[in-house]
Amino acid sequence: MKKYIFFAAFLFCLSNKIFAQSVTVQATIDSLQILIGEQANIELQVAMNKNQKAIFPVLSDTLVKGVEIVDIAKPDTQYLNNNQRLLITRKYTVTSFDSALYYLPPLEVKVDNKTYKSKPLALKVYSMQADTLHPDHFFGQKAIMKAPFAWEDWWGLIICSLLALPLLALLIYLIIRIRDNKPIIRRVKVEPKIPPHQQAMNEIERIKGEKIWQKGLAKEYYTELTDAIRSYIKGRFDFNALEMTSTEIIDQLLEIDKTEDISDLKILFQTADLVKFAKHNPDINENDANLINAIDFINETKVVEEEQKPQPTEITIVEKRSLRAKIALTIGITIISLSIIALFVYIGIQLYELLA
Repeated sequence: MKKYIFFAAFLFCLSNKIFAQSVTVQATIDSLQILIGEQANIELQVAMNKNQKAIFPVLSDTLVKGVEIVDIAKPDTQYLNNNQRLLITRKYTVTSFDSALYYLPPLEVKVDNKTYKSKPLALKVYSMQADTLHPDHFFGQKAIMKAPFAWEDWWGLIICSLLALPLLALLIYLIIRIRDNKPIIRRVKVEPKIPPHQQAMNEIERIKGEKIWQKGLAKEYYTELTDAIRSYIKGRFDFNALEMTSTEIIDQLLEIDKTEDISDLKILFQTADLVKFAKHNPDINENDANLINAIDFINETKVVEEEQKPQPTEITIVEKRSLRAKIALTIGITIISLSIIALFVYIGIQLYELLA
């Protein structure tokens, strides 16, 4: 019985010891000796369970008198023992400008409101050794070293210079153009006007060649055929037949020439109206007959002209430069001028920085 009690007490003590050692705080320094102005790194590591919370010390710009803090890095966290433990590391960079042996006190870390301390550290700061035997001896001024030539420092200048040259040439050209104000000379080729009957016959030949009535497109066929006749009537008799109905066209033609026989034309218009508005489906013979009626009407009413076809003529038109063109030239000159100025300013700044 006593053995069991002793064994239980041993396990209890062991568990307390393990629990007490579950949090460890350790501080290390990478260099125990530095020269004045050099830097040393202090690492503060905290090992604890993953469910615990650590609060690192809040330090100002001085660790102890004579030892200044240059930088405090962010904590670095690592997971250990299958993510059951945490190892948090924080780095402090310190320096000193007074030669002495400095005692760095322990750093305190709170884990779950309990304070843990690291071991104290020491830092020895040395000063530069002075030549006390030859106090008047000193080294002279070193010669000025020239920076090595590197093409990458000059590429921007070279590209800007090459870009400035064509812009400058374009600017000179635009300035000359806007100052001379020479008239703009254009040559226009004037084609002779095709007579109305010839235009109509060309359109009818096209309709005849396409043979769209054989494809079951009677409405399209009569629409194109009557449009060709309407255009011819407008050019030949000088009234707007394109905007008139078939009956109005027939009445207008009868008023112009009461003796003219236009019965075939009337049949053509009546058939076209039936096809377009009453869904009439004429046969092939009726379609051919109406095409012939259109051709006969044109041949009977056309004006006889000279057989020789007039040749196209070429005329010369002299125009002054418009206000819009002048404004465009002025805007272009302004934009190019500003671009060139910006390029030269950039080139000057870069040359000054490279040669200074």
